[in-house]
Amino acid sequence: MRELVELITRGLVDEPDQVRVYEVQSEKGLVYQISVAPSDVGKVIGKGGRIVKSMRTVVSAASLQDNRRVSIEIL
Repeated sequence: MRELVELITRGLVDEPDQVRVYEVQSEKGLVYQISVAPSDVGKVIGKGGRIVKSMRTVVSAASLQDNRRVSIEIL
């Protein structure tokens, strides 16, 4: 799952070598924290948050197979 988040994020940004995805276990489930270059933050969030919302939808759908709750945060 982490690889999926990283692959999607790297495809969106201008500086893919600065993409970092951290996996954090919380009481509500698994959280993927994404860190990108400051100039790429807007590209990952998208206009009105559309891109990150789409990423959350894809990851949530993929996590249904594992019966886990997964979320994404942009650092």
